[in-house]
Amino acid sequence: MKIPKMIQEVNPEETTRAYAFEMWMKAPMPMVTLIKTLNVTRLRHISRKRGLKFNMLMCWCIGQAASRIKEFYMLPVGEKLIRYDNIAVNTIISNCNGEVNSCDIPFNDNLNKFNEDYLRLTRQVAEVCENHDIPDCMVIGTSALAQYNIDGAIGMYSGIFNNPFIIWGSYRHRWFKTSLTVSFQFHHTQMDGAHAARFLDSLQKQINDLY
Repeated sequence: MKIPKMIQEVNPEETTRAYAFEMWMKAPMPMVTLIKTLNVTRLRHISRKRGLKFNMLMCWCIGQAASRIKEFYMLPVGEKLIRYDNIAVNTIISNCNGEVNSCDIPFNDNLNKFNEDYLRLTRQVAEVCENHDIPDCMVIGTSALAQYNIDGAIGMYSGIFNNPFIIWGSYRHRWFKTSLTVSFQFHHTQMDGAHAARFLDSLQKQINDLY
């Protein structure tokens, strides 16, 4: 049986990203950031009702929204355009030494399975103080500054990692509504502003439809 490739280099000229690849791959600052305030009232309710971590639910909704947009499965790596079969969501973990580590969680559209992987892997990373990386997935980075009230954040462009990245602070609860402002950074070669805006709209829909 032939094993399917998890990662494949593609010719940009044979994709819908050909023009973007030519225009943005060598740009000194190819990253774009969109900021959006989400209504996370339902997410907070489900978190409390079912005893699930708010951050885990956010990561799952992010993965669910991204998995339905084909641009998320391609990423500029070095000077190449790479297509992935699967995606993962990354979260930053406080370890047992009081420092931080990075943890990739494979996306699964089954919330219970994703939650099991999230709890197992984040616990493992916190205990061993080593990053958990999944190199054969297109990884969406996240950073939750949940103890801080911030209005937005602009991510850093290292020139090494071109992965999309989402940052948020604490949610704001007022009367019967809970809101959360997120910052979404992406490489312009991977997607255009319209794709990113559609992703954020889809993220809101995933939150609204959570049960």
